[in-house]
Amino acid sequence: MNIGFYAGCFDPFTNGHLHIIKKSAAFFDQVIVGIGVHSSKSRHYDKQLMKNSIEQVLVRENLTNVSVVIYDNLTVDAALAHNANYLIRGIRNGMDYEYEENIASVNEEISGLDTIYIRAGALGVVSSSMVRELLAHQRDVSKYVPIEIKNILE
Repeated sequence: MNIGFYAGCFDPFTNGHLHIIKKSAAFFDQVIVGIGVHSSKSRHYDKQLMKNSIEQVLVRENLTNVSVVIYDNLTVDAALAHNANYLIRGIRNGMDYEYEENIASVNEEISGLDTIYIRAGALGVVSSSMVRELLAHQRDVSKYVPIEIKNILE
């Protein structure tokens, strides 16, 4: 069974993230979305509330082979604990690739897990930080996030 582990802060979860999950769900028998919580990063939105809302999105999208977990250790350790064979990363542009490739090399060295990149495509302009910035200036973000996420951002 091929299991992919898609890690991120998802702070907040965007339509770009959903795009990566949909593509991944078609390739893998199971996809685990890992909400990483790290002591060096402060969260803007409650991790449990985000997890619950992402799960609602998955139900609406009928993504029955995708689940969501919260973890606070190394991504590779969380992935291995969930029997993942691969790490999944979304790529928006060449800068993302350079950044991700460095991390992927270390992850493979310490865990043996390979990283699969999935292009963000037309949704490559969407990022969590962009959504937070738009919200800070009272702009509508409904085309950048699923409705279940928009409901908790307001």
